[in-house]
Amino acid sequence: MSTGVDGWAKAYGDVLAAWVGGVARHARLVAGAGAVLTLAALIFFVDTIGINTSTSDMLSDELAFRRHANEIDRAFPQTDGTLAVVIDGQTADIADDAALVLGAELRKRPALFKDVYDLKGDPFFRQNGLLYLDVDELSELADRLAEAQPFLSALWRDSSLRGLFRMLGLGIDEALKPGGADAFDLSSTLNAMAEVAEAQNHKRFQQLSWTRLMGGINDTAAADRRRFIVVKPARDQTSLQPGTQAIQAIRQLAGDLGLTPERGLTVRLTGSAALDEEELESVAEGMGLAAVISLVLVLGLLFVGLRSLRLVLANLGTLIAGLILTAAFAALAIGTLNLISVAFAVLFIGLSVDFGIHFALCYREKIWRGYDQQTALAEAARVAGGSLTLCALSAAIAFFAFLPTDYVGLAELGLIAGSGMFIALFANLTLLPALIAMAPLGEGGREAQLILPAAGARAGTAIRRHARAICWVALVLGVAAAAVAPRAEFDFDPLNLKDPNTESVATLFDLMSDGSRNHHAIEVLSADQAAAEALKARLGKIELVDKAVTLASYVPKSQEEKLDIIGDMALFIAPALALAAPAVPLNAQARLDAWAALRTKLQALSERSDAAGAASARRLLAAVSSVVGGDRAATALLDLENRLLAGLPGRLDALNQSLRAEAVTISSLPQQLQARNVAADGRALIEVYPREALSERAAVGRFVDAVRAVAPNAVGSPVVILEAGRTVLRAFAEAGALAVIFIVVLLAFVMRRVRDVAMVFAPLLLAGIWTAAAAALLGVAFNLANVIVLPLLFGLGVAGAIHLVARSRESDGVGEALRTSTPRAVLFSALTTIGSFGSIYLSSHPGTASMGLLLSLAITLTLISTLVFLPALLVVCGLGDKSEETQF
Repeated sequence: MSTGVDGWAKAYGDVLAAWVGGVARHARLVAGAGAVLTLAALIFFVDTIGINTSTSDMLSDELAFRRHANEIDRAFPQTDGTLAVVIDGQTADIADDAALVLGAELRKRPALFKDVYDLKGDPFFRQNGLLYLDVDELSELADRLAEAQPFLSALWRDSSLRGLFRMLGLGIDEALKPGGADAFDLSSTLNAMAEVAEAQNHKRFQQLSWTRLMGGINDTAAADRRRFIVVKPARDQTSLQPGTQAIQAIRQLAGDLGLTPERGLTVRLTGSAALDEEELESVAEGMGLAAVISLVLVLGLLFVGLRSLRLVLANLGTLIAGLILTAAFAALAIGTLNLISVAFAVLFIGLSVDFGIHFALCYREKIWRGYDQQTALAEAARVAGGSLTLCALSAAIAFFAFLPTDYVGLAELGLIAGSGMFIALFANLTLLPALIAMAPLGEGGREAQLILPAAGARAGTAIRRHARAICWVALVLGVAAAAVAPRAEFDFDPLNLKDPNTESVATLFDLMSDGSRNHHAIEVLSADQAAAEALKARLGKIELVDKAVTLASYVPKSQEEKLDIIGDMALFIAPALALAAPAVPLNAQARLDAWAALRTKLQALSERSDAAGAASARRLLAAVSSVVGGDRAATALLDLENRLLAGLPGRLDALNQSLRAEAVTISSLPQQLQARNVAADGRALIEVYPREALSERAAVGRFVDAVRAVAPNAVGSPVVILEAGRTVLRAFAEAGALAVIFIVVLLAFVMRRVRDVAMVFAPLLLAGIWTAAAAALLGVAFNLANVIVLPLLFGLGVAGAIHLVARSRESDGVGEALRTSTPRAVLFSALTTIGSFGSIYLSSHPGTASMGLLLSLAITLTLISTLVFLPALLVVCGLGDKSEETQF
């Protein structure tokens, strides 16, 4: 290093020594001022900070696909930030009735729910729903209803157990006639009723599905027994969880209405509002646990490393003050924390402790060498201060390198963490010396005598002896890792960052798995409906597109033919359902009589071996006989009546409404549906669905590229997955280049030797290659959260190397440097950082957990590279003890 730079370094060291000396003389004043400032910062942080859980907002709004997405959100505000209420019923009847009741109750609370959208429950679709069946399906349904007309008429007049058993008895009479078994196969009906009675015997909830009996619809699949209500909740923007009140209100309503598993219903919430709420809860819970565990681990490692309760407490006080000041800076500079920047606390703990350990151990070394308290503190600042400043600058550069990129989520973390480096440096050169001065180590006492150079001397001897072998092994491992590293994968889907165990995410995965919802639809905004139809036709010709949907897609085809069929149905069914169904009071004896009459007929059918329903009749006879076999027969029959007939009124009413179908035009479609497809200014939305499953990124790319070739302004989750990945990779390339350039310039200016700069970067490069290879071998994919490991590898990895190279130059080579407090400080700094980051791995949130895993892995490999490979490289390159130089 040149004389000028040496003079600058010495002058800077003198300034730091004078500063710390002054702090030590006014320790109580400094500590008091620090406490007041910390308390004020804490109050400001709590009152100001907000949380943004949107994964989309982690990318710049200036990106083209983000602009298009925001344009659609502005055009259709009712679809942004919604809750999807998913109602799963044991039968389609139960789910439909529950959705109608819950939807009606939600509409009574406009202050909480700005918009309630139940497409299937809308009166328009309940009236015209039959028009959306295929002609063949509608004809088949008409035939079934024509056969059932006498029975439906009877049930409309008497929808009690007596009416049901009487109708069933008439059917059995027909089946018992010669040749009647073929015309009246009652097997499915009898079996369905038997299942209900058997469930009652086993004290399980089950109701008869009239949707299945009347329409021949198989509702055994979950998707067939599911209803949706989309709600636009009012959001409390003053709360960290703005949608909590609406979410709690829905869950309370569901409980009050009896929409519970005990009654065959499950009500779950998903949608962007629920995903954001539970994302925040998951992250907060995970990071809260991580912070506690991190603090415990750091304290334990600090005590082992420093071997002094006084030094541990001084470091802890400095750490807490620095953390609060950094948090206050985040609130002041940004105002909100995102899903990545929320990790700043754990990162700060790991980085700030690094500074504290180096200063404290250097101070302790000076005490051990016989310096008095104030001189020891000043000399510690003189010796370690330059390296600490260089580490802070290097780490800050690595973080700040993301500021000009489009990856806003990491840029915000970079701003907070980079600024936090200077806060940590100032705190460890001001508050830490003050706290130590208030409770100093005893000069020459037991605490000071615990620092011994024996372990460092043994390590130095071993490294000097095997330096060439260590370098060759590192080289071989590096080459092997470089061959494996390209196999590392990147998961671009933000959905995979969410906790799959939360209700909203688990529900969304359920809907995607059974086809109830297509998460991978693309949206395109057109100038008007005519343009939308023209674009829809072009999109429909793309091989990779399954279908394109516009508002016009909701107008049924072949309406004239279907209306004729519905008109014929109305002729023979509507008269029976025209009059209001009379109330049919039924007492216990009437139910017992009804069962007695049906039992006789079931017995007769069961004895006819040639009858198709004989086996089913025996099953139903046995099941109901078991139900009424005890001394509570009347009560059991009442329960059976409810189980068998609870779903009937709703189905008869729905059938009655559907017989009034009218011709549908675009203008006659429900206003809510129109508003979700045509904006107030006339622009029209097109939804494009993929033909193939988009489980692989290659499939996502093919679909997006094919659609964009026709509609360049396409947006949606497939576009986000593709563009987010491209944006993140581009951001890391830009930030990596900037970090390397500026850190090299900084180190070159300070160290003035290309060899020394190379020595600092060599272990960093090796650790980076090892980390990528280890991720590939362990099957840990990089994602939008854990890619933070790369800039942190720069920030953290360069620190240990700087300390060791600088101490080697100040001492008589690396052997002498290994006998100082520096290797111990590097070791325990890394261990506390690993403990800090490793605690994040315990989070239930996949994004933060993967961040903790990769960071711990990276810092571990960096530690090995810095304390084993770097000393050996220094020896091989001629920076060993002056009496012992080793070469290849």
